[in-house]
Amino acid sequence: MEMPDPETLMDRFAAAGYIAETELATVLVLMHRLGRPLLVEGEAGVGKTEIARTLATVEDRRLIRLQCYEGLDTNAAVYEWNYSRQLLSIQLQEAGAAQESLDIFAPEFLLERPLLQSIRQPEPPVLLIDEIDRADEAFEAYLLELLSDFQVTIPELGTLSARSLPTVILTSNGSRDLSDALRRRCLYHYLDYPDHARELAIVEARLPGISHRLADQVTRVVQILRGRNLAKSPGIAEMLDWCSALMAASVDSLPADGELLAATRGCVLKNREDFDAVGADELADIVRQIA
Repeated sequence: MEMPDPETLMDRFAAAGYIAETELATVLVLMHRLGRPLLVEGEAGVGKTEIARTLATVEDRRLIRLQCYEGLDTNAAVYEWNYSRQLLSIQLQEAGAAQESLDIFAPEFLLERPLLQSIRQPEPPVLLIDEIDRADEAFEAYLLELLSDFQVTIPELGTLSARSLPTVILTSNGSRDLSDALRRRCLYHYLDYPDHARELAIVEARLPGISHRLADQVTRVVQILRGRNLAKSPGIAEMLDWCSALMAASVDSLPADGELLAATRGCVLKNREDFDAVGADELADIVRQIA
């Protein structure tokens, strides 16, 4: 599948509701042409995961997602053996109800997990390795063979090479340093919070029924909140949730009174410390400032 030029890719992303900058579109084109994975770093909530989802949508490809977490191992990420089926086959053989020769490590007993699935597809999928920084260093090292050679080694079967080459996007929130070996195998892009104009475009693309004034006000307030020393800065998803809640309340602009703000601020403030730090009255003051 041939990747379009960056401008065309940006248009396709926009049609799917993702407003991409030229730099991101260019690195996605390079990733495709060079056959390299892409590592996207940035704060939580800036839209890293959505890049892979949108790319799969605009290219009409299957999205295979591996969500990383502490303690992730090969059984959950790559493969495991179907032990119950192996045991049943052994019992049937012992009872004389099955063929005499039995290889319990034949491919039919193999359960494919996301990484193995991604290289065994007849058509190249988009593989999303989400929040790789949450996995430990041992698992990160295991990834290197896949990212370099697009193959997986299974001791009982040998090396399984890719039937088609997946497009690989890794995301990281920067909670720990990733190895130089991993970074060398990837192209790199840092995704920051969008500026006001792009964030406003995102809101209007994702919520086409929203009034321009409401979208403009919400994005301005959220960007002010990101400048505060909050425990969790509101991301794009939180901003869209707040817009949706306000639309459900049938308002076309942010009210300067605290009642509706108090009822909806839980869309953007996600823990007790932030809830206490930014009360409804303070939100009302911010709304009056931007009016």
